[in-house]
Amino acid sequence: MRVEYREEPCKTALSRSPSGRFGFAWSLNPYTGCAHRCTFCYVRGFERRADRPSGEAYGTSIWVKTNVVAVLRRELGRASWKREVVAIGTATDPYQPAEGRYRLTRGCIEALGAAPTPFNLITRGPLIVRDIDVLAAAAARAEVSVSVSIGTLDRDAWRTTEPATAPPHQRLRAVRALVDAGIRCGVSIAPILPGLTDAPAQLEAVVRAARDAGATHLWCAPLNLRPGTREHFLEQLARDWPEQLPRYAALYERPYLAPGDAAPMFDAVQALRDAVGIADRRERPIVPAPAPRQLTLFG
Repeated sequence: MRVEYREEPCKTALSRSPSGRFGFAWSLNPYTGCAHRCTFCYVRGFERRADRPSGEAYGTSIWVKTNVVAVLRRELGRASWKREVVAIGTATDPYQPAEGRYRLTRGCIEALGAAPTPFNLITRGPLIVRDIDVLAAAAARAEVSVSVSIGTLDRDAWRTTEPATAPPHQRLRAVRALVDAGIRCGVSIAPILPGLTDAPAQLEAVVRAARDAGATHLWCAPLNLRPGTREHFLEQLARDWPEQLPRYAALYERPYLAPGDAAPMFDAVQALRDAVGIADRRERPIVPAPAPRQLTLFG
């Protein structure tokens, strides 16, 4: 599907996280819209509220924030900046195809490293290996953590629900490359799709592959179906897995799974993580240098 790239400047780079309950204070998205076009993407809900396409046309128009690096440097240079954690990729993939041309994510990482400011980054794009050098430089100055999203190794489920992403095995190679370079890099099994990717054997396959790739950490999240995402996902489900529709109608009376339905997923992944042995095994981990101590002079 043809993608239009709109090159327009932005007024701000960092967005405040309202509650900080997800472990970060600020978010950073060098692009708006995502050409990966995953059927389950929760950002479709944001797009619908902004009166932008959230259905089949989602991901066909990408806003490229051409000046985002300069704006970010200015924001990081303010005397009021407290070097709080920044999350990269909360509303768009920072390593979608556009990054190969525009290199905005790379520039933002350089700016954060120069600040120095801790950040977390999440992506489905193996293009991230191009930026090992700037990630390593940033990690030597502030805490850096990368999560590569791999929801399943099942070929049919992956290709049907993630129509424009790189194959999972390419993403696993990216995890290995980052870990071997000393960068903290793990795997997110997100989202887990009930009836499609939540079978014990499917989850175990991802956890074992993550361990074999050297993943330093692993976490998961079940699917949520906010308005905007819900309509498109269920339409695709009706086309590809119609037998699952009654189950989803029962599970998703609201956008999120009920605690009793979500807990078994979290418990299963935690048990697998412990059994398989996901841990930080980097041979030469890159860690920030200790902050200089201020000496007190005595007369």
